[in-house]
Amino acid sequence: MIQTISKTITFDEFVAWYPENSVHKYELHNGVIVEMPLGTGDHSDVTGFIHSKLAVEIDRRELPYSIPGDCLLKLSRNASGYQPDVIVLDRTALASEPRWKKESVITMGSSVRLAVEVVSTNWQDDYLVKVADYERLGIPEYWVVDYTALGGRRFIGNPKQPTISVYQLVDGEYQISQFRGDDTVESLAFPELRLTAEQIFRAGLPATEPT
Repeated sequence: MIQTISKTITFDEFVAWYPENSVHKYELHNGVIVEMPLGTGDHSDVTGFIHSKLAVEIDRRELPYSIPGDCLLKLSRNASGYQPDVIVLDRTALASEPRWKKESVITMGSSVRLAVEVVSTNWQDDYLVKVADYERLGIPEYWVVDYTALGGRRFIGNPKQPTISVYQLVDGEYQISQFRGDDTVESLAFPELRLTAEQIFRAGLPATEPT
């Protein structure tokens, strides 16, 4: 991550500062604006694959969900705001969001059905900071997709291996399930989704390349 402004600011100041039509993505971490690293091709493939599969499932089941192009999550602390790699919103809840129409800002966890972070070099944020913040906000489901096993051993085991960690809110606390290899990922938001961890890691490519 690249820190872009050293002084601390509020979330509202961050929204006012955010460059229009920026090619870069920024988040606010404890009052500090952070430019997020440009994803690798593999990272983009995995993110795009998840986005497309969820969009197909939304359309197939005619779910009242949407996957926005731009979205800022305002955390309960006024000094942080995130942009998940993929976010699924409950369209019926957006009418109660005071900042959605004008600013694409989500302030309530109940408006989110699923948030997904695809792990890159800043993996500590995904496993440590965002888990706590999304739990506190009340987001019912959060995936950490660690397709290259970058996360620490306490998060994905020893020896490390590619893992999808699915956090689901139960009585206000996240319960975690982990999926690897041929495990079918289990989702509360998409109970009929039939994707294995390996399919997601490979962004839909076959497990064995043709020779």
